[in-house]
Amino acid sequence: MDLTALSASDLSAMIAQREVSSYAVMSAYLDRIEAVNPQINAITSLRARADLLAEAKAADAAPRKGWLHGMPFAVKDLLTIKGLPFTQGSPIHSARVAEADSLIVARIRQAGAIFIGKTNTPEWGHGSHSFNPVFGVTRNPYDPSRSAGGSSGGAAAGLAARLLPVADGSDMMGSLRNPAAFCNVYGFRPTWGLVPDDAGGDGFLATLSTEGPMARSVQDLALLLETIAGPNPAMPFGRPAEAFSQGLAPAKPGLRIGWLGDWGGAYATEPGILEICTRALQVFAEMGHWVDPLAAPFPATDLWQAWITLRAMLNAGGKRALYDDPSLRAQLKPETQWEIEQGLSLTADQVYRASLIRSAWYAQAAALFDAYDFLAMPAAQVWPFPADWRWPQSINGRAMDTYHRWMEIVVPVSLIGLPSLCVPAGFGPNGLPMGVQIFGPTGSDAALLALGHAYHLATDWPGKAPPPL
Repeated sequence: MDLTALSASDLSAMIAQREVSSYAVMSAYLDRIEAVNPQINAITSLRARADLLAEAKAADAAPRKGWLHGMPFAVKDLLTIKGLPFTQGSPIHSARVAEADSLIVARIRQAGAIFIGKTNTPEWGHGSHSFNPVFGVTRNPYDPSRSAGGSSGGAAAGLAARLLPVADGSDMMGSLRNPAAFCNVYGFRPTWGLVPDDAGGDGFLATLSTEGPMARSVQDLALLLETIAGPNPAMPFGRPAEAFSQGLAPAKPGLRIGWLGDWGGAYATEPGILEICTRALQVFAEMGHWVDPLAAPFPATDLWQAWITLRAMLNAGGKRALYDDPSLRAQLKPETQWEIEQGLSLTADQVYRASLIRSAWYAQAAALFDAYDFLAMPAAQVWPFPADWRWPQSINGRAMDTYHRWMEIVVPVSLIGLPSLCVPAGFGPNGLPMGVQIFGPTGSDAALLALGHAYHLATDWPGKAPPPL
């Protein structure tokens, strides 16, 4: 039996019932990582095999902690694991070792996981292509000449290549959804506030980014979301956790899904993407739900302007000290320097106007959800692109004027913190994966996961493993 091909929930049940040992699971995953990871570079800072096997053996002899008991886990290198490197992909921190667990990591540890290392990410998480000067580029398991996406690219590639049973990620600008689409796995961006940040820094204005789960099944997504969700008393705007894995029963027929496509042509998409996403949505129609094409509900130019304003404000505020030190500034990637400079040039009036746009779009989206249960768009505008690119310079001849413009299609969700599930849509004629992002109103996480679970049972695209590496 290939233990690495099983879902995290199946592995968990087998360990609990002593049908397989944590030691055997850890051995299987480490064997797989040793054989495959050098070709895709998904896992970084891998701990010593002997230490990990000793921890797995100890887990077999210890009382069960939770559903992740004795299972290997690698955390995205934007969070801390006590005693492991915490680089954020930056040469500034290439030698830094974390002194404590991040809150989310502590919750995963409490559920019994054994931390084997980190997953790769772009420097500071900036950009949707996972490369950095510390660890290099993460490659796509379905075609190692292509990008795995980002910024949770290491997590997505690790899942697709069967190097991890389940994974965490984060999403400011599609960083759970884009790599999931590129790697044929699931990524879930929860309602903002459901998965809390650590205290420290701004807790009131920084409401664009969130942590979330990635997996090869929606059942696994729901279980990990239960683990990491729930308020942090030291942070505002918290939301209570739910028993997400217990509510995955298929919805009754008759749900209405609005298909927004390319937002009336505002978002350039490479040939074949709209078609493969439309075919994926047909699965819901076959379940008895309605899928209706919708016109663009809000000016895309306004959404983009609000987005780049608020994002730049947060980057400038959070990284000002690095920028003000000439020696450290020189070590920042050009895209990060650009973000900070954009933020430093903003006026209070520009930030306020961006917030007004954000508020207006939230109200307009709420009105849409009076008529539709969920909305859908492609999760990416391009197919996985060559891994040696920094980012796509154009789409269908339309120039991309920033390093992240090619991912503009995720902004309507990210700007207002809606829950969004990226489901695999299958493979194009090029053999590369693509995904659809399905999103709902604030707090509809459980219903969205239930819809995705029914889709997974009907399709199981992640069951199509990458070719041998």
